[in-house]
Amino acid sequence: MRTTSKIRITRRTLLAGASGTLIASRAWAQQPPEVKVGLLVPISGIYARPGTVMRQGAEMAVEHINAQGGVKALGGAKLKLVVLDSGDTTEKAKNAAQRMVAQESDLVAASGAYLSSFTLAVTEVTERANLPVLTLSYSDLITDRGFRYVFQTSATAGSQARQALPQIIKLAETASGKRPKTVAILTDNTAASIASAKSMREGLLAENQLQLIVDETFTPPLADATSLVQKIRSAKPDLLFFLPTVISDAKLLLEKMNEFGLGQGKVPTISFGIAIAEPDMLQTVSPELLQGVLTCVASWGAKGHEALIAELKTRYKEPWMTQNAISTYGDMWVIKDALEKAGKADRIAVGEALRTMDAGPSKYYPLGEIKFDQKGRRVGAGMTIVQWQSGVPVTVFPPELALAKPFWPKT
Repeated sequence: MRTTSKIRITRRTLLAGASGTLIASRAWAQQPPEVKVGLLVPISGIYARPGTVMRQGAEMAVEHINAQGGVKALGGAKLKLVVLDSGDTTEKAKNAAQRMVAQESDLVAASGAYLSSFTLAVTEVTERANLPVLTLSYSDLITDRGFRYVFQTSATAGSQARQALPQIIKLAETASGKRPKTVAILTDNTAASIASAKSMREGLLAENQLQLIVDETFTPPLADATSLVQKIRSAKPDLLFFLPTVISDAKLLLEKMNEFGLGQGKVPTISFGIAIAEPDMLQTVSPELLQGVLTCVASWGAKGHEALIAELKTRYKEPWMTQNAISTYGDMWVIKDALEKAGKADRIAVGEALRTMDAGPSKYYPLGEIKFDQKGRRVGAGMTIVQWQSGVPVTVFPPELALAKPFWPKT
């Protein structure tokens, strides 16, 4: 009898143990898995600063998404951000992309890679891996190659120039009483800058009755800006289109212009891109030299983003929200929406979801829709004009997003 009793106890124990194991395994299975999303940006080298800010935007978005329940179509799965350093050269960026697709095979999508030159190289690699990549980079070439897994949330460089130029002319004419007639272009040879300058050279200036009288291209980083600025001083253009992508180059050129009597609005200066409005500019250039300088960018902290701007300031001590932060923040939400639409953590399904997405008006990029055309360009993508005013670059266009009114520098 004792033996039988022992056997019964043992069987009960075994059954209870088996039942407990089954319940535990079911509970484990019901726990939503993490979904990995990539961020490939420069964390080292001369572009580390903007890359770091892109990381901040992505981190904020992932935390907000997860706090709001994660990806509901995947049972509340949380996003996990995987950050990779693209370095500061095209070759380093390409190598980083190769490591990313080899070592992080379970990534469902990624955002990156800051400079258009980097993005062009990176997406050659990610396209072969069927990895969807969202990018804030500007170059028209990025989405002119017939790729299926590249999605440009920014307006292209050519589109930004077409949108911006009439507004710049209108502002100049309204403020000064005369229409500008001559322009100078001073650009570095990175892909986005070249694309912006190309669209102006190849018809856009002529369409707006503007004559190009100085056209200079340089390779960053600059050692000396004297000869470039001398050409501008000699030609005396009505407008200067100024397209650096390295903060040290912007500093060198602005200081040399001031030295030659061209700064502080003597020659109204309009940039394309983020570099000239980065917070680091104030560490090396006085606010007086920057006052009135305009730059045309694909996105910026604007009306409606006040809570995000405040959080970025509090959390990361950033004085304002650049395109790098707000666009990368938005990219994470677009990836989340694509996962909801796809219904599974699969990169090919996510790519298809992005191609067929129609999520309504854009919230984190200016104007347009969260929808992509056949090339992978965001439909109706607008641009933002930012102006340095009293030591802060503020959104002044479009009016519905503006945080301040624009003014024209006194000449």
